[in-house]
Amino acid sequence: MERKDVEERLRRARVEFLKWDRLLLELRVNERSMTHKFAGYLQREFPDWDVDCEYNRKFDAPKRVAWKRVPIDDENAQTVFPDIIVHRRRESINLLVLEAKKSGLDDADDRAKLGAFMGNDFQYEFGVLLRFVTEGEGDVLWEYI
Repeated sequence: MERKDVEERLRRARVEFLKWDRLLLELRVNERSMTHKFAGYLQREFPDWDVDCEYNRKFDAPKRVAWKRVPIDDENAQTVFPDIIVHRRRESINLLVLEAKKSGLDDADDRAKLGAFMGNDFQYEFGVLLRFVTEGEGDVLWEYI
C-alpha cells in the first residue's frame, strides 16, 4: 500500500473521530479511550485488515522489542503494547503501527518504540505518532516516523 493511501485513510478516520467523538478531546479522557474510538474509524478505512489496540502478540508469543535499556540480568523481558496496529493476525504482514499521545505530554518513548517496531523483526511498513490535541476545539494530528 502506498503512503498516500494510508494518509487518505488516516485523514478520513480523523474526520469521523472529530465528527462523532470530539467530546473525548474536550473532556481530556484517558488516551486509551481515544485510541479505542480512533481504531474503530480506522477499521472502517482498512476493512480487509485487522485493526487492534494494545495487541501484544506475534503469532502466539508476546511481542518483545528492545526499545528501552534493560539490565542484562533482567529475567522479565518487557512485552510491548502498541497503541493501535493495522496488520494481519497470524501472518507476518504489518502495515501500520500508531503510538498516541495527548498534547503537552512527552513523546520520546513513543518515538523510540515506533522506531523499534519498524526496525526489528516486526517490520511495520509505516509508523505514525498520533497527537490528540486537547486544547481549544481539539484535533488529531499525526507525523510519520
